[in-house]
Amino acid sequence: MEKNLAQKYDHKAVEEGKYNRWIEKGYFTAGDKSKDPFTIVIPPPNVTGILHIGHAWDNTLQDIIARYKRMQGYDMLFLPGMDHAGIATQAKVDARLKSEGISRYDLGREKFLERAWEWKAEYAKTIRTQWGKLGNSLDYSRERFTMDDGFNDAVRHVFVKLYNEGLIYRGWRIINWDPEARTALSNIEVYYQDDPGKMYHFKYVVKETGEEFVVATTRPETMFGDVCVVVNPSDEKLNHLIGKHTTNPANGQELP
Repeated sequence: MEKNLAQKYDHKAVEEGKYNRWIEKGYFTAGDKSKDPFTIVIPPPNVTGILHIGHAWDNTLQDIIARYKRMQGYDMLFLPGMDHAGIATQAKVDARLKSEGISRYDLGREKFLERAWEWKAEYAKTIRTQWGKLGNSLDYSRERFTMDDGFNDAVRHVFVKLYNEGLIYRGWRIINWDPEARTALSNIEVYYQDDPGKMYHFKYVVKETGEEFVVATTRPETMFGDVCVVVNPSDEKLNHLIGKHTTNPANGQELP
């Protein structure tokens, strides 16, 4: 019986059902103790959204190694997992609630957590589908999530240990504060932008002689904390003012 060959390659028709059969037959399931182990832990993508081209590139490289090691006879574990991404995911859920005309404060803690878990379930399902489209040889029987009980217990154990050793403590520090989320942010969670600035010039008067000199700054708001005016001793125009006094034009305080 003749069968016409399609003029164009239809990858969907060719790939249809293959990945699910691989998973069902356990081709990627590790645990054969008669073999030497080899493990790759997939860098867990955040559940803030779906995978992008960078994930596809990175996961494909890992999958090449995993399949190569499996063919070499290793008990190959390619471990899947996802990251809860804390504040970033909260921001996504907040945005969804805002589109519905409500906020997490309207819901309360427990209801908000329910919505956060719903978000996780939705995007985790999409990510698994994308892994399948990539053909990643993952052992889903061991899939992990960064909010799993075991991980939480381990994190708490380490924090308590470090606290007891005096390595974790409270202190006054300059932080990145998000007034909307009402929490501190790490540097990698902050988006920076360059804004046009201005140079401000302030006239200072020498108390002893009445001479005037100008100081320029881009940060006039810091002047309220000034405790002195520094002059380069090699500056022939101003070094004769060393030891004299002036007045801070921002708050009227006398400065050496």
